[in-house]
Amino acid sequence: MSAPILDVQGLAYAYPDGHQALFGVNLHVHQGERVALLGPNGAGKTTLVLHLNGILTAGAGSVSVSGMPVAKENLMEIRRRVGVVFQDPDDQLFMPSVRADVEFGPANLGLRGAALEARVVAALDQVGMVDYIDRPPHHLSFGQRRRVAVATVLAMEPEILVLDEPSSNLDPASRRELADIVRSLDVTVLMVTHDLPYAYELCSRSVVLSDGVVVADGPTRDVLTDDALMSAHRLELPFGFDPRTIPAP
Repeated sequence: MSAPILDVQGLAYAYPDGHQALFGVNLHVHQGERVALLGPNGAGKTTLVLHLNGILTAGAGSVSVSGMPVAKENLMEIRRRVGVVFQDPDDQLFMPSVRADVEFGPANLGLRGAALEARVVAALDQVGMVDYIDRPPHHLSFGQRRRVAVATVLAMEPEILVLDEPSSNLDPASRRELADIVRSLDVTVLMVTHDLPYAYELCSRSVVLSDGVVVADGPTRDVLTDDALMSAHRLELPFGFDPRTIPAP
């Protein structure tokens, strides 16, 4: 198999207050995969994600993207290659118009004029939001703002898209629309989620993080039907959802 596009080896991290969040995490994601990162609250999922584009720096171990170490001298390129879409779109949308928000990143990389406009339109087209290009983000619905937040990351043409709880606070139609968008993207996806049916629908592979270590890594169907694993790590399927009775997507 080819070298992983995302390679995390022995990653350990303790916060300044002494709380140890990660204890030697190993994670390898290959190009084109869609991988769900599952685990209970406090498992270390967010801490892991913040290492992927250098927001946090490893206390021990290493993270590399396409063979490039996540290190200070590489941060600009790493942050272009690894796009993180946070749970709350209002953490990413801060400009007076959708256009200004989406062009912010590529403009900072030096893109100008027609090339910048084309990049913005292409990113918004991928999420079905071109018609809203001149709207103020605060006039959009929550689901629309989440799609624009995804577009701000796609405009950077990332190699890896990290989605933090992408289905949270979405109504059923918005949830389905976002799933369709994720399936259509030609990009590697790491999806942090508590929404186990969403993980089953979108990700063929799941990694379970618990108490700062990886405790399972395998086909999502196998993970979600391992009753002992699920119970031991506080993962519960919603009432009426049983992967054993649902064909694989």
